[in-house]
Amino acid sequence: MTKASDRWHRWLTDVRFGGDPAVREQILTDVLYPVRDTVLDKAQLKPGDTVLDVGAGDGLIAFGALERLSPSGHVIFTDISQDLLDHCRAAAAAEGQLDRCSFVLASADSLTAITDCRVDVVTTRSVLIYVKDKAAALREFHRVLRPGGRISVYEPINVLMHDPDRFLGYDITPIKPLVDKVEALYQSIQPPGEDPMLDFDDRDLVRHAEQAGFAQIDLELRVTVKNRTQPIRWEQGLRMSGNPLVPTLGEALDRTLSPQEITEFTAYLKPLVESGTGRRRLAVAYLTATKE
Repeated sequence: MTKASDRWHRWLTDVRFGGDPAVREQILTDVLYPVRDTVLDKAQLKPGDTVLDVGAGDGLIAFGALERLSPSGHVIFTDISQDLLDHCRAAAAAEGQLDRCSFVLASADSLTAITDCRVDVVTTRSVLIYVKDKAAALREFHRVLRPGGRISVYEPINVLMHDPDRFLGYDITPIKPLVDKVEALYQSIQPPGEDPMLDFDDRDLVRHAEQAGFAQIDLELRVTVKNRTQPIRWEQGLRMSGNPLVPTLGEALDRTLSPQEITEFTAYLKPLVESGTGRRRLAVAYLTATKE
């Protein structure tokens, strides 16, 4: 019997895209590849650099770094998920790049397997949102860097994305009592102000970098509001979740609403989701810093 993969692996490779390969390709092309390229551009990689990709996930940033580095360059993949590290190891082997890669099971705030002053660049993408002690993570990034080393970090700033009159970007006024029940489940799992995804903003990132000892710090905050969302099929939306720690929308409905309430919820929200009649709010920060 094949062992089921952990939730991090399942979300990154399947649940995030609602199990639809076409949607996966679209999100990669429209969203994830541009983020990867910006993170790597800001990292200012040099040919023989050693790059530490913290929270490597399915390898989006790490494999992008391998493509930019010369054959003498090296990438260290770290993640808290052994399943994702195994996934990346298999991909690196398939591409004939295994000798240029290392794989370390570690969390961002405890990189104890990485010795002091070992790497030239630290990269992350949507990692600190899962880390409670972000200050410790920035100290670890500083510790493992050689003098002159750089970090290039991308983080969603979720506290700037909150839209109290909407659910997933859609106006829910007519079914607010039902939505309140569903949101109560999500908030019980990720309490606002306490959960790592919701307890910081861009100013905190700068402060943590300063306190970690970085000599030069730059932060670019990008906020976008669009009165339109990407149309998706309702059945696909039910199979998706916003992050690995929360249930899919379909699971949340089953856990919080009666069959009659689900019917009412679906009758109202499905047309909005499938037509893209919603508002998209996005706030992200690109943080770069250099060690003396």
